[in-house]
Amino acid sequence: MPNWSIALIPLLPLLATLWIAVGFSFGWNRAEKGEKETAYVASISILLSFLLVLGVDVSVFLESVQNRVQVATWLSTADYQITIAFILDQLSLTMATLVSFIGLLVTRFSINYLHREAGYQRFFMLLSLFNAAMLLIALSANAVLTFIAWELAGVSSFLLIAYSWHRDIATHNAIRAFISNRIGDAGFLLGIALAFFWLGTIEWTELASAAKEKDVSEIFLSIILLGFLLAALAKSAQFPFCAWITRALEGPTPSSAIFYGAIMVHAGVYLLLRLQPLLEQVPTIMVIIMIIGLITASYAYLVGLVQTDVKSSFMFSTLAQVGLMLVWIGNAWFSLALIHLVLHAIWRSYQFLHAPSFMQQINRPARPVPKWLTKQSWLYNAALQRFWLDSISDWLFTNPTTTIAREVQIFDEQIVDRLTGTQSHANMLSSLSHWEAHQQGRLILKTEIGTGSGLFGSFIQGLAAAFYWFEEHLILKSSGEGLLKLIRHLGKHMQSIDRLLTQPRYLLLLIMATFVVVL
Repeated sequence: MPNWSIALIPLLPLLATLWIAVGFSFGWNRAEKGEKETAYVASISILLSFLLVLGVDVSVFLESVQNRVQVATWLSTADYQITIAFILDQLSLTMATLVSFIGLLVTRFSINYLHREAGYQRFFMLLSLFNAAMLLIALSANAVLTFIAWELAGVSSFLLIAYSWHRDIATHNAIRAFISNRIGDAGFLLGIALAFFWLGTIEWTELASAAKEKDVSEIFLSIILLGFLLAALAKSAQFPFCAWITRALEGPTPSSAIFYGAIMVHAGVYLLLRLQPLLEQVPTIMVIIMIIGLITASYAYLVGLVQTDVKSSFMFSTLAQVGLMLVWIGNAWFSLALIHLVLHAIWRSYQFLHAPSFMQQINRPARPVPKWLTKQSWLYNAALQRFWLDSISDWLFTNPTTTIAREVQIFDEQIVDRLTGTQSHANMLSSLSHWEAHQQGRLILKTEIGTGSGLFGSFIQGLAAAFYWFEEHLILKSSGEGLLKLIRHLGKHMQSIDRLLTQPRYLLLLIMATFVVVL
């Protein structure tokens, strides 16, 4: 099998993403009339990827293809090299087969499920991007290529959480997921950088041998593994990052099935399985992984007992199962963890896709909370509050980030835009229109300047008000109506010039003049 065919496995869904995006941008596959083309492109791309993966499986079984296929060299220096290469071992091919198979099923299910949805094209564009990213995660031979795919999967996930972007709860939950995963991404980057500096390689199959050859101490290996472990915990929503994934079910049911029930939630487990040779050299990290898995499984089990929503129940059950996979990894039962991953992904995807039909068929209330739990009032209350992990996560990560973003927006709109003369952001009128409204006797609300919170926010608000007063009283009023008349006069002339340039004869003349200048 030629090398380029291996690259087509993640490339085909990515090309489908670009095709749907271009078609929607230029208008040939918008609305309901474009659904057929969108569905065809998305489903054919993942079907071909699935068939290619099966072909690679057969080739590897017959030993007619190498375990590592390099397509190109991305970056090469005296000390470091980054290649575009794919690894074709038992772990990667098992994961790639699972991803392409479930991706094909979910894509086909979504065609009818999302019929006549306003964001039909947007959904399949992001779903195809996710399929490409997960296939690249499964097949990447080095950490940098894996990280790129890691980010693409995250972006598609966040955007599908905010699928109903007009609902505040959807966008807020997407922000929660985005911020929580940024912590894990920082750990991933730390692991990549330290692997470069201390081991001299980022190839997954060379990390363990490089550590032995360079005689790297266990402390340094522990730091590298802790960076990758942080990324794995955040992506798989393990303790203490459990809160974000239960809020990520705002997206359509198919995205919940493939992202948080079947595929992406297992990406962290897959990363740890990929690091098996290095983990076996650092038993301390394996103990930490086992403890975190036990905590997560216990947390998810207790909270899952008090859930009444079917998707939330599935999600906490998923967290418990992924926690058990970490327990298997912590005990060096790597094969058991992989088998558990595959079986759980298939079963959970079926449950999530079946959930809408199940809710229509069932006509009885949710099962009661076990009596032993209700008797322990403190534990029952903690389970109802999800052990306050949601509130703690918001307090530590989400709220400070959104506050800083709000203050920066005020600074950008009221200071930077005024200094640079650019148009203000949405729902903010320009200073000139503010002044004209004031001259006509209209009231200018204080909220147009913006309100800040805290010491920094109050300072920004006062500075913005000072700039506004200076512009209104010393610049515009100092020259009376003359400045306004001059601006309007220049604006009319510019509009006339613009209209002339749009006419064919003047446009042709302008193009010819450009060629003359260039030549």
